[in-house]
Amino acid sequence: MGQCGITSSKTVLVFLNLIFWAAAGILCYVGAYVFITYDDCDHFFEDVYTLIPAVVIIAVGALLFIIGLIGCCATVRESYCGLVTFVLFLLLVFMTEVAVVVLGYVYRAKVEDEVNGTISKVFDKYNGTNSNAESRAIDYVQRQLQCCGIHNYSDWQNTPWFEQSKNNSAPISCCKANIGSCTGSLTHPEELYQEGCEAMVVKKLKEIMMYVIWTALMFATIQLLGMLCACVVLCHRTTDAPYEPLITEGTHA
Repeated sequence: MGQCGITSSKTVLVFLNLIFWAAAGILCYVGAYVFITYDDCDHFFEDVYTLIPAVVIIAVGALLFIIGLIGCCATVRESYCGLVTFVLFLLLVFMTEVAVVVLGYVYRAKVEDEVNGTISKVFDKYNGTNSNAESRAIDYVQRQLQCCGIHNYSDWQNTPWFEQSKNNSAPISCCKANIGSCTGSLTHPEELYQEGCEAMVVKKLKEIMMYVIWTALMFATIQLLGMLCACVVLCHRTTDAPYEPLITEGTHA
């Protein structure tokens, strides 16, 4: 019964290490996605520390790939030292992911204050040209998030760009995608996106931070199972002399 348990633990451990390799790719993808989204919305932020969870989760993804390699080799080769190293690395990654979850919640709460404090300044710098970074950022956000203005399209009437253009319109990026004849005119508000960009940017960034949190939680749970299986194997290795390998060599005549 005990031998069956140890063999099962080793089999599960090898399977988990394969999952760790897949997890490494997923974590790196999530972290990169946060970076790309931040790059699109970086004008609405002053605190670059909001990216800390993304940096940590990419580092964890890279470390998980190495851990998976160590775990597979240690399990198949019956290495006590390798398994101890595997457990210690997993414990380190587990604690790091717990930190990612905490930081994710902290920065998720700060997102709204960050956006609220900077979005008006960004809209005031809009001039409608592609060479202007603020203009590119606002046009991109309005098209992608289907929003217009800070709270709604009427906010454009209070911007320097509106006073200079004197055409009583919002930028073309405020136009609904399915209306080809839209010119951004405020006399046809039904052709413009109705939602304000402040709420939509906050919503988008909070959703992304939740992806980071849930991803970290999910893989932290898997790592906890990996540590448990490794500890079972280690305890059996310590108390019993024979250590049943997953791969047995053929007998020689």
